[in-house]
Amino acid sequence: MSYILQNSIQTASIVIAGCLGPNELSVAAFSLMLAFVTGESPLFILWWIVALGGTTALDTLGSQAYTGGTRKTDLSIHFQRCLVILWTLLIPVALLWANTESILLAFGQTDRLARDVQAFLRVLVIGAPGYIGFESLKKYLQCQGIMAASTVVLIIVSPINIFLNIFLVHYTSLGLLGSPLAVSITYWLCFFFLIGLTCLSPAHKRNGTWGGIQLKAVLNPGSCYEFLKLAIPGILMVGTEWAAFEIVALAAGRLGEVPLAAQSIIMTTDQILNTLPFGIGVAASTRVGNFIGSRSPKDAKYAAHASALLSVIVGSAVMTAMIVSKDVYGLLFSDDRDVVLLVSKVMPLVASFQVADGLAGSCGGVLRGQGRQHLGALFNIIAYYVLALPMGITLAFHPKINLGLQGLWIGQVIALFIVGIGEYCVVWLGTDWDQEVRKSIQRNENEAKRHMGHLS
Repeated sequence: MSYILQNSIQTASIVIAGCLGPNELSVAAFSLMLAFVTGESPLFILWWIVALGGTTALDTLGSQAYTGGTRKTDLSIHFQRCLVILWTLLIPVALLWANTESILLAFGQTDRLARDVQAFLRVLVIGAPGYIGFESLKKYLQCQGIMAASTVVLIIVSPINIFLNIFLVHYTSLGLLGSPLAVSITYWLCFFFLIGLTCLSPAHKRNGTWGGIQLKAVLNPGSCYEFLKLAIPGILMVGTEWAAFEIVALAAGRLGEVPLAAQSIIMTTDQILNTLPFGIGVAASTRVGNFIGSRSPKDAKYAAHASALLSVIVGSAVMTAMIVSKDVYGLLFSDDRDVVLLVSKVMPLVASFQVADGLAGSCGGVLRGQGRQHLGALFNIIAYYVLALPMGITLAFHPKINLGLQGLWIGQVIALFIVGIGEYCVVWLGTDWDQEVRKSIQRNENEAKRHMGHLS
């Protein structure tokens, strides 16, 4: 529920901005998609990928420290370290977004789209620290089993976001730029509301995980290095997948206005649907990490396979619903007949990988709970960049094949099946659960030693 509501913030922004016209729909969808997915760049790590990928280190360190650490307050130190490091990594993001126009032009986008996207992103960056703060605090609570707090906040904030979008876009002179401003305000509200809810939470008080602000312990070089050893692969794990979808979107932009509009609808839909396996993966990472921290390898194994089973069931239900509604789904976003028809042609491809996407999401969560984010990144790099993208681009643009947008998505289908099945095989056949427990014990002991050294 938390991730569905969270993604609804961007979706509402796209739908409301899209009412201004087809160009505004493309700019809003393209800008928000770009903000999500270009974060894995080796030079510039954009905030959504920094937040979603970087906080995967908390999936490992936080969940294992909560049940296996020498002090409950170690979790709060991990949280503060996460916040400091990710806010620092945010600095190059602002520099990149200030010069997005020239980059998009180099990728072949139109002058108007490049200019409008740059203006959109310059406003959107205002909300970046708030989003990272919200995502980090949410992970801190999830590591100790407090899942509902972020959902409550998003239930409160989502209607505010819709109101802000409608008011700023349609009733002020800002026009399209009211959309990123509304999103930015919404994310800061999410962060502040979640801080307030955390302070009032009886469960949080009982857990005793907050030890106050401890900057010297947070900035310990050894601990920061250990955090980055998990965060960087986590960023790559999340970023390589989303960057592949960005490349598809950039390629779709060269197919024409109708394919780009259809791609915007499909990508927005996929972002919503991805919250289901991603949410299962969050539960899996927390459960697996907690069980590993408490030295229960058998329970960790059961939790891992339960999450995979659940993802297959949910993926099958989503696949069926998408196939049934493919002919009319595009009407939710556009009344252009050509756009709706193209969406109906591509939708079966998107539906076909829902089960594989479910396995990738749940098993990715298991790998994060274990601290093996690097394996997820490796699968993504091979599946998308070695196999799927070259194949999809060839199918889309080769003059003898010329499948257009359908060709691009055929490549994505193949990639997700490789990643989903591959990660499940790693969880099923390639995991020594007793060894994962021993690694967790070592992590917690090292953190305790560094903390004692700091106190000395």
